[in-house]
Amino acid sequence: MKQRKTSQTKDDGPALLSGGNPQIAKGYGDAPVQAYIEAMPGWKSEAGRRLDALIERAVPGVSKAVKWNSPFYGIESGNWFLSFHVFAKYIKVAFFRGSQLDPVPPVTSKQKEVRYLHIHEEDELDEEQFIRWVEQASKLPGERM
Repeated sequence: MKQRKTSQTKDDGPALLSGGNPQIAKGYGDAPVQAYIEAMPGWKSEAGRRLDALIERAVPGVSKAVKWNSPFYGIESGNWFLSFHVFAKYIKVAFFRGSQLDPVPPVTSKQKEVRYLHIHEEDELDEEQFIRWVEQASKLPGERM
C-alpha cells in the first residue's frame, strides 16, 4: 500500500498532505473547521477565514464539519451544499448542486451537478457573487455524505 506524502507545518501543527491540504481529523461543528482553516498554508488560511465568514453571513447557523480533510457546510448535519479543499496553487470551492445556480460557477466537474470555483492567490474574489451562490446553494437539496 502506497503511503501519502505528508509534511509538518512550521509550528508543528497538523500534517499537510501533498498539495498542502491540512490533515484534520473528521469532526462536526465549528471547531474542526477552524482547525482546518488555521492549518491552511500561507495566503490560503486568510482566504479560508474569509470564505468561512462569507458562508456564515449568507447562511446564519450553517452546519459545519470536516470530512475527508475538507470543511463541509450544510443546512443540517449530513446534508451538505458546499465544501472547499486546498491544492498547491489554489483553493477549490465545490458547490454540490452548482449546475442549478445562477449564474453557474465557472469550473465544470466530472459529476453532472457539481461546479467549482477556483481561488488563486492573485484572484480578487467577487464576494457578492459568492454570497449569492451560497444563498442559492443552501436552498437546494443537500448532498448526503
